[in-house]
Amino acid sequence: MRQVAIQLTSTRDDQRSTTQERAFDQCPSRVAAFGVGQRLIHLIFLGTRSFEIGVGMFPDRLTQGYQSFLGGRFQSERQRYETLAERGQKPEILIFGCVDSRVSPEVIFDAAPGELLVVRNVANLVPPYEPDREFQHGTSAALEFGVQALRVKHIVVLGHALCGGIRAFADEMEPLSPGDFIGRWMSQIEPAARGLGPRTPGDDLVYRQRLEFASVELSLRNLMTFPCVQILVARGKLRLHGAYFGVSSGRLLVRDPETGTFEPVDEGKASPLAMLRCEEEG
Repeated sequence: MRQVAIQLTSTRDDQRSTTQERAFDQCPSRVAAFGVGQRLIHLIFLGTRSFEIGVGMFPDRLTQGYQSFLGGRFQSERQRYETLAERGQKPEILIFGCVDSRVSPEVIFDAAPGELLVVRNVANLVPPYEPDREFQHGTSAALEFGVQALRVKHIVVLGHALCGGIRAFADEMEPLSPGDFIGRWMSQIEPAARGLGPRTPGDDLVYRQRLEFASVELSLRNLMTFPCVQILVARGKLRLHGAYFGVSSGRLLVRDPETGTFEPVDEGKASPLAMLRCEEEG
């Protein structure tokens, strides 16, 4: 393997520049330069094998989106970003959501940078506590980080309508690859499916929706198998929530901890957070 030297050159308004070089075991042979705001980052690759990296490979949609972000939201929230960089993140809410591109927690809850710690996987599942597994779940690692390191105060399991992972399990769909990663991952919701009882022929849509809600309930129960979660919940320092988002309607249902039913959030009241932001911008 050849070494690749990466040179980072940062140029600011006062014309001061700093350069750092780091060596990594790689085997590329291309040179690329990227301008990021007022910083110029040079990537210098040494080697003989071709390693295709360049601006042309990066999706235009992302480049355009980044440019829009840089000139818009980043500028308006720059102080917040600088504060987060200096002091670190301290979100109070951890959300377990689905990888479904239609269900972005940051968008649904109109979150600012640093407000939410978001973990996304297929079907927004939280596995049970399994400390003896040779390879731990990334979801469990994120939970440990949020609870033990960041000390979040709330954990939300956010389910949603038309979940492809739930459908794959409910309809016993054929594996997408020999590894059947989705099938093996989704097998975790078998207890939730058993709890629904026999499936009525012809009610596929209704059954899948019931399973979507039941899987949120199962993840909430699995959260309580983690000792750190149990302890903090018992002390009143951590609260668990279930929620469900309607993709086409935009409707949010929140689980009532007393009854276990999912009730719609009051959509008629103005958000105090939105009002605060308006005052800050005004």
